[in-house]
Amino acid sequence: MHRQISSSTLASYPPKLAPATPLTHPELVASLEATLAQREPGPVWLFAYGSLIWRPECPAVAARRARVHGYHRGLYLWSQLHRGTPEQPGLVLGLDRGGSCSGFAYQLPDEQLDDHLLALWKREMPDGSYRPRWLHCHLEDGSKVQALGFVLKRNLPCYAGNLPEDILNRVLTEACGHFGTTLDYVERTISALRAHAMPDRNLEALLQRYRRAPLLEAMQG
Repeated sequence: MHRQISSSTLASYPPKLAPATPLTHPELVASLEATLAQREPGPVWLFAYGSLIWRPECPAVAARRARVHGYHRGLYLWSQLHRGTPEQPGLVLGLDRGGSCSGFAYQLPDEQLDDHLLALWKREMPDGSYRPRWLHCHLEDGSKVQALGFVLKRNLPCYAGNLPEDILNRVLTEACGHFGTTLDYVERTISALRAHAMPDRNLEALLQRYRRAPLLEAMQG
């Protein structure tokens, strides 16, 4: 699909980002070990709020609908690998400060836990764009667990924050990386959340506006 983009957006996108530097294997292991050292005793839980819902990386012995307070989900992180390229970055979701976020809490098995977590780190932390944190997670039955979540680092250049709609539209139209397009990523996440009765109204509204944009452009043109 080709879409006309305003000249102002052409000047603003793609962003001028230095190529992402992958973490070495020792750096990944050190990050994982430092995170595990901060956890409370008991089972390891993972809070999934994006692609980990519809494409889990680890097996789970339990899965519960859950909510985290103090963070919200947003399309705020530039992706130069998974959903974009260094020349044309895409966007992926992250947890940013404020509000709350619904998702799934997965209890990971004790068997081969280190192997599963390392695979998760290779997927979610290839260049260290997220900050792994242990979050207070409220499960649907009213109980609480400490769950691992990946939070945005606002001080990094790859933090996009709230972008103008015309830039978002261009990213959704054109950005594609190793795992596919940003548009596919957004559509799959919306579908998974709705299938589990946890719709994200902001993401759905973003996608609806994107799909209406060609009609509005035609009417105005």
